[in-house]
Amino acid sequence: MPEFKSWIKAARPRTLPLSISGILVGTALAGYYGSVDYIVFCLALLTTIGFQITSNFANDYGDGVKGTDNDKRIGPKRVIQSGLITAKELKRGIIISVVICLLLVFSLLFTAFGMHNMLFSLVFLLLGFLSIWAALKYTLGESAYGYHGLGDLFVFIFFGLVGVIGSMFLYIKEIPPLSLLPAVSMGLLSVGVLNLNNLRDYESDKDAGKNTIIVKIGFLNGKVYHYFLLIISFICLLFFVIFTYQNWLQFSSLLAYIPIFIHLIKIKSTNIAKNVDPELKKLALSTFLMAILFYFSYNIFL
Repeated sequence: MPEFKSWIKAARPRTLPLSISGILVGTALAGYYGSVDYIVFCLALLTTIGFQITSNFANDYGDGVKGTDNDKRIGPKRVIQSGLITAKELKRGIIISVVICLLLVFSLLFTAFGMHNMLFSLVFLLLGFLSIWAALKYTLGESAYGYHGLGDLFVFIFFGLVGVIGSMFLYIKEIPPLSLLPAVSMGLLSVGVLNLNNLRDYESDKDAGKNTIIVKIGFLNGKVYHYFLLIISFICLLFFVIFTYQNWLQFSSLLAYIPIFIHLIKIKSTNIAKNVDPELKKLALSTFLMAILFYFSYNIFL
């Protein structure tokens, strides 16, 4: 049986702040437009963490058995690649993780909607199943969408629209049109993190036949695509703050874009794939910072 620290490594804790950022933004929107139930908040956090860990296990397993994780890969070694956990053991871990996710989904929906909003429960139950499917199918199977350039789209949908709008809906049972702006902003930032990962792994992914968007459009065009993602994200959040302005604290979430724009300058001058790796952590933490500032400025101080 692998040591506990091997499973922690497979869970990739450094990816978890990004995964809960959408919940923080969605909860902040619920606080701004209505009210927040903190039991629902805790269950939503646990559920999204469960989805992320499941995705990380499945990503490690899928890339491991396909041979994508090899000596040419620049990023940290995965657990199958390094021999810490066998493919059979990780497959068993994925099954256990899926079961835990399902239990969390049912608990969350019962707490949020009770027995009186069955339609909402069914819709969100479907979203829960789709989230688990998306977590598994990124790299698993012959039709893994991560190998066909669709990872960006799925990250935008589940980390942005579903993460933010879905979590907000759990509290207030409606979707104010302006709430789409921070959801799009969060989705684009999350795609930006994935894009950095794909820029870093451009050569190894290309050799392994993993056709990410970067493999399809090339490293230099991928950098332009990266600028687009983060700049549009900033514009969306800026417009939301302007349209909902009540006090100057609401602008605090935009401070997180200072390190993001510094990051863009760094990426502009980077033409070697392996030099992208240090920027991953910076962008992920800057996104988490934006979510925390947004949460406090819209849910606590308003």
